[in-house]
Amino acid sequence: MALINSAFTPEALAGNTPHVLRDVVRVRGPQADAGHDDIAREQAVALEYNGISHAALMASPAHIEELALGFSFTEGIIESPADVLDLDVETTALGLIAHLRITSARLHALKLRRRSLMGRTSCGLCGVESLGEVPRALPALAAPASPWTRAAIDHALGQLRQCQPLHNLTGATHAAAWATTQGSIAFIYEDVGRHNALDKLIGRLLCEPTDRTQGFIVVSSRASFEMVQKTHAAGVRALVAVSAPTTLAIELAHSAGILLAGFAREDRFTVYAHPEHLDLSASQALSQRA
Repeated sequence: MALINSAFTPEALAGNTPHVLRDVVRVRGPQADAGHDDIAREQAVALEYNGISHAALMASPAHIEELALGFSFTEGIIESPADVLDLDVETTALGLIAHLRITSARLHALKLRRRSLMGRTSCGLCGVESLGEVPRALPALAAPASPWTRAAIDHALGQLRQCQPLHNLTGATHAAAWATTQGSIAFIYEDVGRHNALDKLIGRLLCEPTDRTQGFIVVSSRASFEMVQKTHAAGVRALVAVSAPTTLAIELAHSAGILLAGFAREDRFTVYAHPEHLDLSASQALSQRA
């Protein structure tokens, strides 16, 4: 299955460009001037499995293959990329449709899941039939082979903004990036939705010869429990967020064995779960400030 290159290239995206030019009026004090602005596109994306409609998302209309693969994996619809036999994206007047053909075993599991939802009141989350299922049980991941370094996290954060051309152009998107143990950003995806950006990144990681225990995820958004769940599903041991985490995200990260950092920018960040997974110098610095 060929994936779109993660580099932002309008030419490669053709008709589904992630931004458009719109007329605007800029008001500054008593003055109003007509002008133009680049606006991030938001488009409906439907996911169908063997002809069965399952979910509809609002997303940036780029890298839909990665989005479909990552969403399918983090939602438990597939267990590996091998479960996807074919994947096509169709452009319609109403939006985009990702047509996935999955194995009979995974289709059977999906049908059973959908059948259990029929006639019930849903809380509004994809595939969730009761509020008790919202925080999934996350078995603890093994500790990283070696601690993360503050220098690696700082290095990744230093690259993050310059690797977000769509955000820099429109100011309306989030990003999810994969950083190596040294903090070099290898892949990055942008989307109007933070969950979509992370699913796109995970979709890419599933198809790359990448050891997901050796590296960490950096997101430009806050860290909610869904972001921790998706990080855990990918087998990644650390999630670094530019904004704040929520209480449930912290609780899940603790139980899942995931280092969770928030308010990460420039040369500072706050560790909310598993600070022992940082190197000694980072742990000492945190102890002194406590």
